[in-house]
Amino acid sequence: QAQLVESGGGLVHPGGSLRLSCAASGVFVSINNMGWYRQAPGKQRELVALITRFGGTNIADSVKGRFTISRDNAKNTVDLQMNNLKPEDTAVYYCSTSGLWGQGTQVTVSS
Repeated sequence: QAQLVESGGGLVHPGGSLRLSCAASGVFVSINNMGWYRQAPGKQRELVALITRFGGTNIADSVKGRFTISRDNAKNTVDLQMNNLKPEDTAVYYCSTSGLWGQGTQVTVSS
């Protein structure tokens, strides 16, 4: 059964960094478009970053220059490196592909 499991969230001060990881099973990150999304309280879920099966990436304007997405085909994981975090980055972050979603990991940016 296909499954995505996110990890790496937590509480960080503004300006800090976190690295989220999405571990996939039953689905291969190397041949799927993989996305990181986030949903803040009272807001719609939004796409943060995407890595295509060809290796191309697409980063949302709101996080461009601060977030990067990468994948490790051998480990079957997709990571989201988040630098210079801001309070407005606070949200639950989800990994997704082809209609499959993980359970999410909470990121809180606060002083």
